[in-house]
Amino acid sequence: MESVFSVIASYVNWDVKSLLLFITIFILTADYIKNRRSDSFPPGPWTFPIFGNIFTLDYQRGHETMTQLAGKYGNVYSMRMGQAWLVVVNGYEALKEALVNQKDSLVDRPGLPLIMDMYHGLGLLLSSGNLWKQQRRFALSTLRNFGLGKKSAEQIILDEFTFCAEDFKRYKGKPFDPHLTVNKCASNIICFLTFGHRFEYSDENFEKVVMWFGKGFVIFTSIWAQFYNAFPMLMKYLPGPHQTLQRMWKDAKDFIRIEIKKHKQNWDPSDQRDYIDCFLNEIHMNKGHEDDVRFDEDNLVVCVLDLFTAGTETTSNTLRWALLYMAKYPEIQAKVQEEIDTVIGQSRQPTMEDRANLPYTDAVIHEIQRMCTILPLSLPHFTNKEMKLDGYTIPKGVTIVPNLTSALYDKRQWETPDTFNPGHFLNKEGKFVKPAAFIPFSAGKRQCLGESLAKMELFLFFTSFMQHFTFSMPGGGKPSMEFLFGLTLPPRQYEICANSRQE
Repeated sequence: MESVFSVIASYVNWDVKSLLLFITIFILTADYIKNRRSDSFPPGPWTFPIFGNIFTLDYQRGHETMTQLAGKYGNVYSMRMGQAWLVVVNGYEALKEALVNQKDSLVDRPGLPLIMDMYHGLGLLLSSGNLWKQQRRFALSTLRNFGLGKKSAEQIILDEFTFCAEDFKRYKGKPFDPHLTVNKCASNIICFLTFGHRFEYSDENFEKVVMWFGKGFVIFTSIWAQFYNAFPMLMKYLPGPHQTLQRMWKDAKDFIRIEIKKHKQNWDPSDQRDYIDCFLNEIHMNKGHEDDVRFDEDNLVVCVLDLFTAGTETTSNTLRWALLYMAKYPEIQAKVQEEIDTVIGQSRQPTMEDRANLPYTDAVIHEIQRMCTILPLSLPHFTNKEMKLDGYTIPKGVTIVPNLTSALYDKRQWETPDTFNPGHFLNKEGKFVKPAAFIPFSAGKRQCLGESLAKMELFLFFTSFMQHFTFSMPGGGKPSMEFLFGLTLPPRQYEICANSRQE
């Protein structure tokens, strides 16, 4: 009798094993058939079953990994994240063809699960279709009215610099971490345009929000985010940095809602002071209109969040890199200061009109932007129709990653791409020139809408820093040029000495 049961048990045991083996083979085969590359699709690295290339990237140096893969698979290659394909575009010529020559095919953003759960398809940066066109057009016209890229914004920037300079002077040349001060300084410019006022550097809530942005941008490109996008139904219930990211963004939205509530309490349609006031007026004017007109409070919150984050992180991180590069290359810093002293002197503030007479300073600013590649992989695009690129066919519904780093370090475009060389932006006569491959703000229809303001901020802030301070590393040491990879590419925390040139 026992032998009969043992035979049955053995049979059942092998039957379960066979079933599991069959299921495994079936899943792997189905995954291969569903996701195999066609001959016309860009090639790329071998993909793991189910996970794709989630484990292929070095998430500490993602842009460098993608650039290295281009050396093996070509300037246009594909990767798979979970069940979704993406195509990485490398090199200036390929990026120009994709973003400029075929801009209408790449005007949308992918509906990645993490993005959709956080933004719900709203806002300026990650929305698509008519909503994006409507909101971008409104934001550009509104912010221009409040000085975006105009002379009226100069004094706002220069006034903010005085607060930053006073904070720097508190340390009297001793080592300090400029991170928070520089971030608040840059953030206050976009805050003035959107909220109608600046925040004191001592404001704890403002400080928390500004710090969240940097941390959040790192999580956005982490392996946790890739897992969330690949397996959203599972990751929603698992702990990890992706949950921290969503909490930070929720708290940032609550911060914005408080500002909106203050605006609503004393809102006067005849006296529109800032972006929020103008948006509230649009909400009022569009009541009862069709659903495709998205002027409502939920969209206002996300639009302000987009302006707030983009206007803070890109400029502040570039300025933090600028201080490091000047400390690393004191001879370049001295040459910049000599040019500024000759053209502007110490008795007045710089203006945008001085830019034409400061070609070397302008070249140094642009070389800092090139070297630090502040938005290394731009923001993802999404094909809204089939397109041809580099001889390959990319169907509708594929995520496109523009590797801006590959253009800013393109050996065919730059004389010494891996060396800090302001000469990249100077001709033989010493006049400023800007090569076509300089695209830190991306290109095409999705080019950064705040580019003109960012350029003004960088020139006025950097020139003012050089006019007022000389920067060096504590103890005469060499600065670390290590970065934190994320949506933006900030330097790692560091301390620096700022010695006043006017005392």
